[in-house]
Amino acid sequence: MNKSKNIFIVLLLVLGATCWAQQTPAPAQSQAISITGATAHIGDGTVIENATIVFESGKITAMGTDAATKGTVIDAAGKHVYPGFIAPTKALGLIEVNAVRASNDSDEIGEIIPHVRSLIAYNAESKVVESMRPNGVLLGQITPQGGRISGTSSIVQFDAWNWEDAAVKVDDGVHLRWPNSFRRGRWWMGEDPGFKPNKDYSKAVDAVADFMKSAMAYGQGSSKEMNPAHASMQGIFDGSQKLYVYADGEREIIDAITTAKNGGAKNVVLVGGYHAYKITDFLKKHDIPVLVQFTHNRPYFDYEDYDLPYKLPKLLSDAGLLVAIQNSDASNFQTRNLPFYAGQVVGQGLDKEQALAMITGNTAKILGIDADYGTLAVGKSATLFISEGDALDMMGNQLTHAFIDGRTISLETHQTKLWKRYMGKFEGK
Repeated sequence: MNKSKNIFIVLLLVLGATCWAQQTPAPAQSQAISITGATAHIGDGTVIENATIVFESGKITAMGTDAATKGTVIDAAGKHVYPGFIAPTKALGLIEVNAVRASNDSDEIGEIIPHVRSLIAYNAESKVVESMRPNGVLLGQITPQGGRISGTSSIVQFDAWNWEDAAVKVDDGVHLRWPNSFRRGRWWMGEDPGFKPNKDYSKAVDAVADFMKSAMAYGQGSSKEMNPAHASMQGIFDGSQKLYVYADGEREIIDAITTAKNGGAKNVVLVGGYHAYKITDFLKKHDIPVLVQFTHNRPYFDYEDYDLPYKLPKLLSDAGLLVAIQNSDASNFQTRNLPFYAGQVVGQGLDKEQALAMITGNTAKILGIDADYGTLAVGKSATLFISEGDALDMMGNQLTHAFIDGRTISLETHQTKLWKRYMGKFEGK
């Protein structure tokens, strides 16, 4: 290959990298910023009209109707301020293109692999991650997928150079995907496609129980032989990490929580919980919060209410459970619709500020980051955004500014560039 061709290829690579690279992460906050005249949605169910919010060095230092401004002043009269939305149980940054195996680090080989850490595979320059920010989704729980015990998650913020910079809470919990007691028939093997009992269910349950028992014994023993899988479970037993259990049916939920508690898990979180509304007394008895499935879905069974997925978060909240919304079953790109999942519950009669808490304050409590994130309060992280209107509504969710730990982040993405390009085309510009 001649020299001119080599130079041409290098130029193409440089241009490609320039066109496709993520926005440069924002520098640390260097001066105070004051937002004035806004309607502040705190994230815990309360609202402050005509609010002033002041933050310095990444922390909120003053807030209220009579707070004194300082530094750069942003006039947000007629606009709304929200805490950054939080997306739990997602593989964001672990998959870039589903069809390209080399870009998929979400599912490692093995069934019981709690020692697999999602954080070290997190791609901070993911264009999918970047696309979350214009809708106000500023933090996420990066979670491994697949297998029975998938691995360990970590919580990150969505404007970083690398995974070290992104980390908010490292190795916050282990994720257990409970087996189903029923399965669909394999029509391609000539079986009836309807549901039938899973003959391997008890065996799978016993395998989880035996593993937890062995892991606890490992922690209590004095063995010098390192067992990474057993060692990674010790935080579940001492309460420093949470066990996220994915289950939907009544039997599965009861079996999963009972097995987890009997196995020594201190803090258990239910993920999914499709039929959790039928056993709310059981969940309250064991103090189990629920990361409920996303609302934009259809009912699983023909006999169920057509709007069950829409109203499920409200049913659980009305029963007195701590509820937040997640969409682990949906594709990563759909995570940007998180505010609209909460807006759907408002359409089912839930108070709008309670619905907001399901993607902010409640989520932060469940993930254990509520000391710094999830609500607007003096002393907490200035991770927030300004919206032209109601951020839970597609028409109102139009961000003008966004901040992560006080840093003014870019709201430009590949998609916003395409939007401007084609809006110009159709408007004749």
